[in-house]
Amino acid sequence: MKQKTLHQPFEVYVADMDCWNERPLIYHFFEIVWIMNGTGTRETNRNRFPYRPGSLFLFTPLDCRGFDVGTHTRFCSIRFSEVFLSEYKTEQDKERVTAWLKQLETIFAHHNRFEELLIRNEGDCKMISSLIAHLITEYNQRQAGHEENLRHLVTLILNVITRNVHDGRATDSPGSKEALINRVLLHIQRHIANPDKLRVEYLAEQFSLSPNYVGEYFRKYTGESLQSYIASSRIKLVAQRLTQSSLTIGEIAAELGYTDESHLSRQFRKHHGTSPTAFRKGLVIAA
Repeated sequence: MKQKTLHQPFEVYVADMDCWNERPLIYHFFEIVWIMNGTGTRETNRNRFPYRPGSLFLFTPLDCRGFDVGTHTRFCSIRFSEVFLSEYKTEQDKERVTAWLKQLETIFAHHNRFEELLIRNEGDCKMISSLIAHLITEYNQRQAGHEENLRHLVTLILNVITRNVHDGRATDSPGSKEALINRVLLHIQRHIANPDKLRVEYLAEQFSLSPNYVGEYFRKYTGESLQSYIASSRIKLVAQRLTQSSLTIGEIAAELGYTDESHLSRQFRKHHGTSPTAFRKGLVIAA
C-alpha cells in the first residue's frame, strides 16, 4: 500500500480530481477535504460514501483514503499534523489542546467508518465555505503572522464541525438500532483508554442490553467482534502517536490504557508485525 507524508506541519491544496491515479493511499496526517464542485464517491477504510458540492470529509493519520470521480471535481484539501495544532504557550493551553485533540480523534474516526458527516445547518455550511476561502487566501499570501491566523481558521472550522456532530447525535431517534450502535461506537472511542468502561458488563448496563447479547449485537451491526474492534482502534491510536508525537512508548502505553510498555509492544507487533520502535523509525511501513 502506498503512503504519503506531510513535509510541513500545514498545507493547503486546491486542485481538480478528474483522474485519481494514486488511490487508495495511507496518509500520515489529519486532513479536511471540502468538495467545491463535482460528484462521485469517496472511500475510506473500505467504506464508501457519495460526495457532492459542499461535502466535507475528515481523515485521521493512517486512514486509507481515495476518491472515485463521477463528474468533474474540484476540491480543497487542508492537511495538518498534530504538531500544527498542539503548539501552546502555557500548561493550561496544553491541557485544553490535548483534550480537544482527543475529541477530534473520536469525531474523525467515527465518521470515517460508520456514517457520512453532514453539516445540517445552512448557516454553518456558508460559514465553513467562507472560512476555507479565507484560509486559502491567507495560505497563498503568507504575510506576517499567517501561521497563527491559519491555526485560528482551522480551529474555527473544526469547532463548527464539532457543533454539527453533536447536534446530529441529538436528533437520533432513541429507539433506532442504528442510533444505538453509533452511541456504542462513540462510547468506545471516548473511553478507549479505560478498559473497565469497555467491558461487556459495563456496556450492557450502559446501553440496556443483555450481557450475553452485547457481542452478538456488536458483530451484527459492525461485521466484527467487540474485542477485535477495541484492539484495532487502540492500536491505530498507538500508531498515530508514534508517527505524530514525541511521546515515549511508555507514555503512550499509560495514555491508552495498556498494562505497561511490554503489553503495548506485544499487541502492536501482533497487528503490525514489527515493534513500536521499528515502526517509529520507519524501518517497516505499515500497510
